[in-house]
Amino acid sequence: MTCASKFVYSKDYSTYRFSDDHPFNQMRVELTYDLLKHAGALDSQDLISPRYATEDELALFHSREYIDAVKKASRGELPEEEGIEFGIGTEDTPMFDGMHEAASLIVGSTLSAIDEVMQGRTDHTLNIGGGLHHGFERRASGFCIYNDGAVGIKYLQNKYKQRVMYIDTDAHHGDGVQWAFYGDPDVCTLSIHETGRYLFPGTGNVNERGLKEGYGYSFNLPIDAFTEDESFLHVYESAFKKVAAYFKPDIIVSQNGADAHFYDPLTHLCSTMSIYERIPELTHELAHKHCNGKWVALGGGGYDIWRVVPRAWAQLWKIMKDQTPFKGKIPDGWLQQWEPKAPFSLPSTWHDPKGAYKEIPRKPEITEKNEKMLQAAMQLIDNQIHYN
Repeated sequence: MTCASKFVYSKDYSTYRFSDDHPFNQMRVELTYDLLKHAGALDSQDLISPRYATEDELALFHSREYIDAVKKASRGELPEEEGIEFGIGTEDTPMFDGMHEAASLIVGSTLSAIDEVMQGRTDHTLNIGGGLHHGFERRASGFCIYNDGAVGIKYLQNKYKQRVMYIDTDAHHGDGVQWAFYGDPDVCTLSIHETGRYLFPGTGNVNERGLKEGYGYSFNLPIDAFTEDESFLHVYESAFKKVAAYFKPDIIVSQNGADAHFYDPLTHLCSTMSIYERIPELTHELAHKHCNGKWVALGGGGYDIWRVVPRAWAQLWKIMKDQTPFKGKIPDGWLQQWEPKAPFSLPSTWHDPKGAYKEIPRKPEITEKNEKMLQAAMQLIDNQIHYN
């Protein structure tokens, strides 16, 4: 089966850059794009050139005061003490020249992806430059200036009157998007992430269920540190299938962070490349089951930009396009081009070899804890279905 799919790309994604040594590095987009080109999986007819979001579009979610502060910071005119109030100028989200324009492009690229699907020109779109899920209405957070997912969902509601399901598989909790729609019964958020006991942002507990009319439309699956593939996928598949059947969305927006891998330097999960095949496979299946195929996929976290992110996001695109993951060896041309620039040896195959990381001695305990958490979450879902 081949689905109509489009890939949003611009070289200008690289302008979203805090500093040379900051862990958020959009070079990963170029690496992914080039890997897909070498693999023969990305043609010119697949590409969409993004646009910049307007201030009115940013204001669908962000406050005007905050947008003005970002614009000042972009020109080097925002005092440090004023910036801190808005989460700008911190260690995580330092100021840089042109930050408003760079962040507006990220949001605009997600809006371009949405329009392509909603205007019937394609079934699926992928914007790996987006997925900045930590941004708040009036505050930057966790490397995220503007929250393209939240703006995009507001855009889907205002322009296209869609009921949106947002699924987030980043290792970090999708807090900014969750809180943006915490009281909204027409947006369902589902996040599977490493427990906040050990990892930023420290939120995403099972009992975060929504507020007022939105109660029962927020779902969280906090898995234990060092969780491996089998447990991760069991939690993900069980909850996603049930929540999607309950909510019956018009469109699925997925955030596809690639930081649950054992190589990632900022998280503590122990997944392999195998999950980055199954995650999009199930999203594709449920988009066709519930939404006539309407699916907008975003990027997100991912801080091993050499060994993990390009492979994970290339698999995401391949499955969106023809439901067949890459197998075997990475293209030689890509390895020859990028190996001399990489800080360590690049993997030569799409999959991780067995024994790539040390055995986790607490595996049975971790799996049991995740299962108990899942059962608690599933009970809440059952209660909500019964209540409705």
